[in-house]
Amino acid sequence: MRPSSFIAVVGILAVTSFLCGETAIRASESVAANDPALIARGEYLARAGDCIACHTAPEGKVFAGGRAMPTPFGTLYTSNITPDRDTGIGRWSADDFYRTMHEGRFPDGGLLYPAMPFASYTKVSRQDSDAIYAYLLRIEPVSQKNREHELQFPYNNRSLVLGWRTLFFTEGAFKPDTQKSDEWNRGAYLVEGLGHCGMCHTPINALGGNSEADAFKGGLIPMQDWYAPSLTSNKEAGLGTWSIQDITDLLQKGVSARGVVYGPMADVVYNSLQYLSDADIRAMAVYLKSIAQDSPKPVVSRLPHAESSLLVSLGKSVYESDCASCHGLRGEGKPPHYPPLAGNQSIQMDSAVNAIRMVLNGGYPPGTSGNPMPHGMPPFSVSLSDDEVAAVVSYIRTSWGNTGAPVSAAEANQLRAAPLQ
Repeated sequence: MRPSSFIAVVGILAVTSFLCGETAIRASESVAANDPALIARGEYLARAGDCIACHTAPEGKVFAGGRAMPTPFGTLYTSNITPDRDTGIGRWSADDFYRTMHEGRFPDGGLLYPAMPFASYTKVSRQDSDAIYAYLLRIEPVSQKNREHELQFPYNNRSLVLGWRTLFFTEGAFKPDTQKSDEWNRGAYLVEGLGHCGMCHTPINALGGNSEADAFKGGLIPMQDWYAPSLTSNKEAGLGTWSIQDITDLLQKGVSARGVVYGPMADVVYNSLQYLSDADIRAMAVYLKSIAQDSPKPVVSRLPHAESSLLVSLGKSVYESDCASCHGLRGEGKPPHYPPLAGNQSIQMDSAVNAIRMVLNGGYPPGTSGNPMPHGMPPFSVSLSDDEVAAVVSYIRTSWGNTGAPVSAAEANQLRAAPLQ
């Protein structure tokens, strides 16, 4: 055989092999996509990842994208992840989907903006990624083009994401801690990976990034004016002193004997956590309890002679008139529906944003299967002045042994215009 003929035969065999391999891959994906168990697992994992919260616009079709995501750099719009072949992910392979989750890149190599939590999703296993992909292929396709982002210059230059990735993104996989139990490692995988809890509960710097050293140390959520408290400090949302039952109740029901979730966290419980299994919720509770740290400091009020101050006197009057019927004269509450305020660490944090917002805007914990008829808190933004809001929040933060600092009328006024979330 002449060399040219040999090369031609080899070329034909290579192409044939490639095509057969591609066909085999597609066939394998087709089989996987029709596996009911895999699809059901994918639906569960998509819930764990709270995909619906971002990829479904208000009044929009499920997973069709188009949700506005305001950032300090402009507005991003989420993408269509339904299996529509022209506007969604219908032409993606399982490899394409995994690359997007794991590397933060589109199938063509384009860079995702980090509003997509690929820095957390990089820890998601290939098996779990494939299951989510199989589920998404089975949902109703929606023909809806992705909306162009509205970013300020120079942030509309997507190549700048390369610099962000260099500073803040490390591609990797979840690595179990061999010194910990399987349950602890499962909880860590869910919290650090699919649950992407660090997206809110880790402080974000001016470049929109965060440091691994500051993981779960809390911070203000940009553009939302809610404070995501530290999960590592028992002075904030650290759960080291909570029982596992109280933690699981909070995560799964939205209410517990120790507290209630409101604001963005209520959405997380409603869209995601209430659907997780008891075993997974318990695993998350075990992990979260373990990362909390004690902060042994003497309980001393930060407002000297609080009871005699004019600010707190006004606050006490407002509290007894508008708050005591639910939360008790001594802040003891009526758990689980009306949380205690005395000794409530979320009331005493350095940031008073959440306490002020609750007085101004009120709100409801999520309606869940474990708490289908939640009791809400009425808004007082119309009936109370800035001075009265500041006074009652100051009273709550400095009474019954609480050691928070008083707040000003200016702080209350600033948060009146905060977006309702």
